[in-house]
Amino acid sequence: MINLKTYGYIEIEAIPDGLLPGRVTELRRERFTVMTERGEVTAVLKGAFYHSVETRVDFPCVGDFVLLQYNESGDSLIVTVLPRRSKFSRADYSGHAVGYAKTVREQVVATNFDYVFILSSLNWDFNVTRLMRYLTQVRQSGSQPVVILTKADLVEDYSLPLAEVTQSIPDVPVHVVCSHTGLGLNELAPYLMPGKTVVFLGMSGVGKSSLLNALIEQDVMRVQAIREVDSRGRHTTTHRQLFMLPSGTMVIDTPGMRELGLFDAGEGIRASFTDVEEWFPQCRFADCRHQGEPGCAALADGSLPRERWEHYVAQQHEHKYVQDKTSYLIDKRARNKTIAMSSKQTKKNGGWKK
Repeated sequence: MINLKTYGYIEIEAIPDGLLPGRVTELRRERFTVMTERGEVTAVLKGAFYHSVETRVDFPCVGDFVLLQYNESGDSLIVTVLPRRSKFSRADYSGHAVGYAKTVREQVVATNFDYVFILSSLNWDFNVTRLMRYLTQVRQSGSQPVVILTKADLVEDYSLPLAEVTQSIPDVPVHVVCSHTGLGLNELAPYLMPGKTVVFLGMSGVGKSSLLNALIEQDVMRVQAIREVDSRGRHTTTHRQLFMLPSGTMVIDTPGMRELGLFDAGEGIRASFTDVEEWFPQCRFADCRHQGEPGCAALADGSLPRERWEHYVAQQHEHKYVQDKTSYLIDKRARNKTIAMSSKQTKKNGGWKK
């Protein structure tokens, strides 16, 4: 028997008879790998599950705790997803360029975690603005962000990029590591505690798989070389998967993201730019748009760096764009729910009348 508490499970409600709790550790297409007290099982969604959820967001994701009907001789059936304590999402433009997307959907990347390691390599692809975007979405997720600067062996002096990151995001822990030499790995120990879950996020080629191999002390993930011409990586991780480290920490490894689309990030933006928004109450006019109006305190005396302001505006504009595109789906779901309830009530009252 396996103690599911070692996988972060907290029993918050009585389990109905005939159901078994478990944690989703891997997802490949429509098949799930779930760790239960009876060991690892493969599972699929029960047919009724498709009718009980409103959107794909409610489908199980790696990191989710679920209840399933156990089958020792075949696929178990997932009946429900238990409440999530944290969730990292991104905007899904359905393959369209940002300006051409008719609707924007939410894509859940991982759930039920304590820390998010935002990885960025110290090569030519190093980009602080991208780190700030990840940081906003991580703060929206409800967990603690940690910035990991990888591949320290590729630069002679990493003090300048380290200083750039710490100045741009001063309230977030930043660590420099090299997975091949072991540099800085001991600094990660405070996060890697038994029962805790860490999510690895970053672009392809930043060293997520190499760091996982170093922490798990074996080569569980294949590693590919980056393209020398532009320091861009190839997709090593092709699906999301949860691994157990020797320390008892769980790591959710995710495929590299070329771009991170912010989704429902209002709270995350406010948390990331408190230094910007604290100026707003000092503006002369209550409806100030902070775009050069007379008496605008935000940029009046130069106390707020212009670049910092531009990052804030860019994220707010993207947030508004995504909100506008998702409102259609929200309204559509509400209409469908109303129609379904009306149909049930009509049938209950004796069916349709001519």
